[in-house]
Amino acid sequence: MTTIRLKAPCKVNYRLDVLRRRPDGYHDLRMIMQRVDLCDNITLSLSDTPGIRVTCGSAGVPDGPGNIAWRAAHALLQKSGRPVGIDIIIEKKIPVAAGLGGGSSDAATVLMGVNTLLELGLSDQELMAVGVTLGADVPFFIFKSTALAEGIGEILTPLDDVPPVWLLLVNPRVPVSTAWVYQNLELTNRTAIPIIPDSYDTVEGLCAILANDLEEVTINRYPVIREIKELLVQEGAVGALMSGSGPTVFGIFESEDVASSCSEKLAAKQGWFCAAVKTL
Repeated sequence: MTTIRLKAPCKVNYRLDVLRRRPDGYHDLRMIMQRVDLCDNITLSLSDTPGIRVTCGSAGVPDGPGNIAWRAAHALLQKSGRPVGIDIIIEKKIPVAAGLGGGSSDAATVLMGVNTLLELGLSDQELMAVGVTLGADVPFFIFKSTALAEGIGEILTPLDDVPPVWLLLVNPRVPVSTAWVYQNLELTNRTAIPIIPDSYDTVEGLCAILANDLEEVTINRYPVIREIKELLVQEGAVGALMSGSGPTVFGIFESEDVASSCSEKLAAKQGWFCAAVKTL
């Protein structure tokens, strides 16, 4: 096998609690993370020409060592010790700097794909250990399950009883820097961590746990996020929340028809990026 084609799904956060700032500058988090079927397309090929080459052509995504997918391939190529090259083609479908984890998913997919191409035989746990050195969300995409994520996001517990739902992703086409959001987050001294239920096996239960500590920061700079949330609920969403550091907002719908209808309406009227997706 010299070429492999893979899909890299994005994610939403049903819950994002920022618990505390750590001495190393990172934050301890508690998140409930869900993959959805909006995917980038990744093509990986082995080459006799040494080196790693990334081709993307999407605005805001570098093609060289500045690309997290390049760094993922480099980490495994070094581990293999083989004098080969790797060509990576990324067809972006996931909005960039959108709170959907597109770059992290690309990196995770490259790690899994290169592991296969080079026949390294690394386990998911070993790949996740490499992944966390690239980005906090990378291990989640290798984990391949809806999860409770703790620590900086690398401590993962599978959640098996989260109901499948249709989501409408709405992005107002403004990029948001995750680093900027955390820099502007004013942490309060919590005397206790908010309690969330152990089970989310109904749509109502899922909507009851929706919360994102980063939302207020991003909304203060981009009030359109609040507008999107309100419009989603008006159009039939049973719950709506900003994902990650934003600005993408997702609405939870009980049927594909209503989600798709809302998607067409908002895209036509507002010019926003809209995608009706199902959970994985």
